[in-house]
Amino acid sequence: MKKCTKIGLGILVGILAILLAGCLYLNSLMPIVTGYAAKNLASAVFVSGRDAQDVQDLDLHFSLIQFTRNRVDKDAKTVTSRFLWSKSVAVYREGYGVTLVRGQKPAQLQAQAFPLPPMDPIPERLEQGDSALCAALSPIGEALVDGHAYNGTPFAFVVLHKGKIVAERYRDGMGPDTRLLSWSMAKSFTNALVGLMVKDGMVDIHAPLDIPEWQHDGRKAITLNHLMQMQSGLQWNENYGNRSDVNLMLHREQDMGRFTQDKPLEHEPGTYWYYSSGSTNLVMRYLRGKFADDKAFLTYLRERLFTPLGIWNPCFEPDMTGTPVGSSYLYVTARDYARFGQLFLDDGCIAGERILPEGWVDYTTTPASASEGKYGAFFWLNRSLACPDAPEDMYSCQGHDGQEIYIVPSKDLVVVVLGYSPKPDRVIDFNALLKDIIETL
Repeated sequence: MKKCTKIGLGILVGILAILLAGCLYLNSLMPIVTGYAAKNLASAVFVSGRDAQDVQDLDLHFSLIQFTRNRVDKDAKTVTSRFLWSKSVAVYREGYGVTLVRGQKPAQLQAQAFPLPPMDPIPERLEQGDSALCAALSPIGEALVDGHAYNGTPFAFVVLHKGKIVAERYRDGMGPDTRLLSWSMAKSFTNALVGLMVKDGMVDIHAPLDIPEWQHDGRKAITLNHLMQMQSGLQWNENYGNRSDVNLMLHREQDMGRFTQDKPLEHEPGTYWYYSSGSTNLVMRYLRGKFADDKAFLTYLRERLFTPLGIWNPCFEPDMTGTPVGSSYLYVTARDYARFGQLFLDDGCIAGERILPEGWVDYTTTPASASEGKYGAFFWLNRSLACPDAPEDMYSCQGHDGQEIYIVPSKDLVVVVLGYSPKPDRVIDFNALLKDIIETL
């Protein structure tokens, strides 16, 4: 009898231990669950101007995120998301976009923002292309956005051929003025910012970073080039489905660049390729450190990058330190993304004026040594023929859930697809889409 009692007690203790471990793990996920819901719902409502219920039904309808209870306060410009015992609040600030609040009250974060002067509207520079080609490509855009082909239902689709619009289609309720999320396409904009600062003599991509905390270990050899090619050697976990580094950084940390900076070295810099959103936020933090204050940095970003591109209403959302989240949180229009692609297609020039340094596009599209031909510097490459029916010289900006800018020099082509393509249920067949566009051309 005593033996049976001991066995039963042991089983009970084991069950309790499993339950406790499960609760602790669930508790560690809570900031990610509620933080994702609050941040993305707030940005969609206050930046993109979308209907909150539509966002919840589409963008937030997966995993534990779908069970959050969300409240949009349009007067306070906040979104509060709750799940079980956890709560997260995201705050919208005019000119800045949305920031997830951590360690402060929303009012404290709102009080920190200095007013950004509104940018004057810039006349549309993109012209319509050949009418016959527009008519030929129109069925492709219709089939893609309406969900009749290519296995997706994106928000926006724009094609430039020879610098002119030859296809453009939007989901109902959206249009050329709708600012949409970049996700990791923001990394490529960070690449351009580095290029501008190289051109202005402010940074050297091949010089070791002067980060004091790195000067006593192997990290002191890391350069901007290593970070941009995803070969820094820093420890990182980019798994989006669990309590990974990328999820903790985006949904828990106040200073996202510092979070990455504090990671230990796992590989010799330049010898191992691993995709890391943290690398981009560390680059953005480093660039920010070259300016006296946030105002000077944001003014530079506007005047040197966005204004020449014709982007007059950008929203590059910051973390709580005020540094734009270079890995993920840019909101501009589909035409703006197309203009950005055209900048690289035109070798860093706009209307004949050089914006990026001579040779910068060649540098950007040179494969990182350990990437097996699939990655350059904050751009993806098709040298590995990830899209086998597209030309090998194609390169691209790629973002989570189907955000893409494809740049095809040999076809004088830029293709932009934006929207929600939840994986693995509705993965857009980009290879088939590109194949049909190129064959139509």
